[in-house]
Amino acid sequence: MDIIYLHGLKIPTTIGLFPWERQIKQTVVFDLDMAGDIEKAAATDRIEDTIDYKAIAKRIIEFVGGSDFQLVETLAEAVAKIVIEEFQVRWVRLRVNKAGAIRDARDVGVIIERGHQG
Repeated sequence: MDIIYLHGLKIPTTIGLFPWERQIKQTVVFDLDMAGDIEKAAATDRIEDTIDYKAIAKRIIEFVGGSDFQLVETLAEAVAKIVIEEFQVRWVRLRVNKAGAIRDARDVGVIIERGHQG
């Protein structure tokens, strides 16, 4: 299994439980590791034969920027579903970092792994 990754994708969004969080945009940071087979793309040198991380980034930015979740867990599940279903990625490890959520912590968030059903 080969891994294609997209790390450090920063997106401002509305996220959080507290009333003050519902009034502002906060930046969440995404790291994605996606299973793929790069052998065909390496042979053909064609984007159509691999995971198009630029297209995935664009879609995630669009979705997350317009989203309005309370929990990073819900946001992570929704993004993983997009990656798997819309881009036919077999497996994704997704880290969502909500930096600044805890005053004395560098960052906080979730890491999930999801695979294609079937």
